[in-house]
Amino acid sequence: MSTPVAELALGEAVCAALRAQVEKLGLSIGDEPVWAEARFEEKTDPFSQETSRIGTWRGKRRYGTVTLFPDGRVFAEYQVLLAHPVEADRYVESVQVWGRPERLRGDATIVEQV
Repeated sequence: MSTPVAELALGEAVCAALRAQVEKLGLSIGDEPVWAEARFEEKTDPFSQETSRIGTWRGKRRYGTVTLFPDGRVFAEYQVLLAHPVEADRYVESVQVWGRPERLRGDATIVEQV
């Protein structure tokens, strides 16, 4: 896949993009997620037979995953679990980022409180 230095830069970009999605909503999750705290395993897609690296953050307040696809694409999701800053009956469940490292796009999952 990629070299450790290149992957570290990629990881920092992914983590910063996840935090930026939260900040767009006027919220903060501090310095989470931390790339060095992700634990990785390889997983082969049964259809394409391509092997991706799947990273997981767990064991702290929030949970998240990142998938590094062989073609350079990324998909990451990280829990936020904070009240929506404007809509009192909603909360921000998670944020996602996807795409290529040089152009990550993202979105938030906002859920109605029950």
